[in-house]
Amino acid sequence: MKIVAICGSGIGSSGILKVNAERVLKRLELEADVTAAHLSSLSSDAADAQVILTSAEFVDAIGPTNADVIVIENYFDTEELARKLEAALG
Repeated sequence: MKIVAICGSGIGSSGILKVNAERVLKRLELEADVTAAHLSSLSSDAADAQVILTSAEFVDAIGPTNADVIVIENYFDTEELARKLEAALG
């Protein structure tokens, strides 16, 4: 499974989201390749992703995709991330 964390620049908030998603997946005993990306590389980075993690401000910019787009309100809230990942993957 491939999960892509998206933000405007691909290094700040998506990096934080990537690290927290990896922690949550480990706790949930799920395996996935998690990458951080920026909007301009979205078409190549997320082409084969099953899940895209992002904030509400970037949802419209993602456009059509086969991936489940999960909006995360607080990138530091691992409980929110766990709930939303479990719902999408479960």
